[in-house]
Amino acid sequence: MITTATPGLSIADDGRLYCSWRSELPQYQDYHDHEWGRPVHDDIRLFEKICLEGFQSGLAWITILRKREAFRLAFDGFNFRKIACYDDNDVNRLLGNAAIVRNRAKINATINNARRACELLEQTDSLATWLWQFAPAPGERPALVTLDDWRTSTTSAASIRLSHALKQRGWRFVGPTTMHAFMQAMGLINDHLVGCACHSEINEQREGQRR
Repeated sequence: MITTATPGLSIADDGRLYCSWRSELPQYQDYHDHEWGRPVHDDIRLFEKICLEGFQSGLAWITILRKREAFRLAFDGFNFRKIACYDDNDVNRLLGNAAIVRNRAKINATINNARRACELLEQTDSLATWLWQFAPAPGERPALVTLDDWRTSTTSAASIRLSHALKQRGWRFVGPTTMHAFMQAMGLINDHLVGCACHSEINEQREGQRR
């Protein structure tokens, strides 16, 4: 049983407080507790998330979450080196795959972004290193305290900088709002509400990472 404690937070069966959106759907509980906001430094996972956030544009995230495994199968596990070699036959294959979101512009953007990722790796040691330079410095971004803070947190100075840098490099479907959602999910910013058990855990992880 989950009961409301304070706006934006809920008490779960383990007696701890969590962001209330965790309890909206069963699929969100594991995603909230073990994925969303946890710092990620794996190039493939980071690229995957940029792509999935692009596919999510105009849709609910739960739609993409439910189709995520199908996306992974369709796009070679989001190995961008493989995707960069896709041709028209692959585009047609993907457009015929009812298990994913069949949007030509988003499919083409994923292939384009894979090629841009390969170009970027010619200039830096990893995609992660390049992306994490846009994470705000400690104290630059205030923590979210209220439900209104969370609802209005749709972009940030950091996501605007990241979006601009990616667009300059030719990436597509990487607007500031999309990149903000990416940064939230991959732990470049910690937007679990203060009071959520995951907020403090992630802060500890980030602090250990800085050390």
